[in-house]
Amino acid sequence: MQITTRMEFDAGHRIPNHKSSCKNLHGHRYAIEVTISGEIVEQKNESNFGMVMDFKDAKEVIKKLIVEPWDHAFIVFEKDFEVLDFLNGMQDHKTVVLPKVPTAENMALIAFELLSEAFLKEFKGLIKPINVRLFETPNNWADAS
Repeated sequence: MQITTRMEFDAGHRIPNHKSSCKNLHGHRYAIEVTISGEIVEQKNESNFGMVMDFKDAKEVIKKLIVEPWDHAFIVFEKDFEVLDFLNGMQDHKTVVLPKVPTAENMALIAFELLSEAFLKEFKGLIKPINVRLFETPNNWADAS
């Protein structure tokens, strides 16, 4: 069985060396949809009876690993030294440094990897994310699985 939950956050980024306006500092209202796979709980005495997992529990994991760290942050590539120098000069600025350029594709992949690791640790492979869809705009998104 598969379930999907969606959350939203706001963040800034830029794509260095991009041929058009995405090379500039800008922001988006991102949405993240996480599809989780697992068996439906059949034990009648369990809180999650009839569910793969409680949507609230799934959202707590996503919120902790992705939404809270990335919301209202500037997400920057670790080798974008020009922007890093600028952001480091701002006191108490919320900056997230990624090992890859913060495209929708790379952000979806990083979110998928973080969530996969956390679910494996917590649920021993019985419940796992099978897809992360990251919307950069309402009409543009990337899937990682």
